[in-house]
Amino acid sequence: MRTSTLIISGICKLLCGIVLIGLLLFLPAGTWTYWQAWLLIGLLFFPMTCVGVWLLVTSPELLAKRLIHKEQEKTQKHVVALSGLMFIGGFVVCGLDRRFGWSDMPVWTVVVAAVLFLLGYALYTEVMRENTYLSRTIEIQDNQELIRTGAYGIVRHPMYSATLLMFLATPVILGSWWGLLVFAVYPALIIKRISNEEQVLAKGLKGYIDYQKEVRWRLIPWVW
Repeated sequence: MRTSTLIISGICKLLCGIVLIGLLLFLPAGTWTYWQAWLLIGLLFFPMTCVGVWLLVTSPELLAKRLIHKEQEKTQKHVVALSGLMFIGGFVVCGLDRRFGWSDMPVWTVVVAAVLFLLGYALYTEVMRENTYLSRTIEIQDNQELIRTGAYGIVRHPMYSATLLMFLATPVILGSWWGLLVFAVYPALIIKRISNEEQVLAKGLKGYIDYQKEVRWRLIPWVW
């Protein structure tokens, strides 16, 4: 894919993401002075832009995988659809919480959640640096190698560990305990996604069965 096409696609997805999340938060909140929403937008899209530029320069093939590819596995399509509904519902609930004042969350809690979100984003970026085969879909790529180094030596799916930290921190950043109840569905969705993904990898990726025995934990060390 040409560099110009990647840039245009990346900019379009970035702007669409900002507009969509803005609508899902500010409309239910009924105000633009929802400072936690502005904080989340900054925490989410500024690092995303930086990572996108980094990938464009260092690994345009990986950037194309992250931008263009669509899920083909039936189980994964269901997980993606349910995740989308969770995000929509969670953002709307957070906005309504801001409008009606259902939650009384101290500022320090929001700050801690923001720090955890950035730590999750840092892990997310590190995992992409380690594994250039990452894409948004569950697939075995040509000449794909098994990655065992770095975070992959601790858990088998560190990318999902990063997103778990980020997405559970999201409603807290938005100041909503009720939103956290909606986002609490995410771990169950991730478990379902990982279970299906490991079936695909064990069947098609050389050495993966031995890797499962070597690295016991899938998502969280000493938990699962």
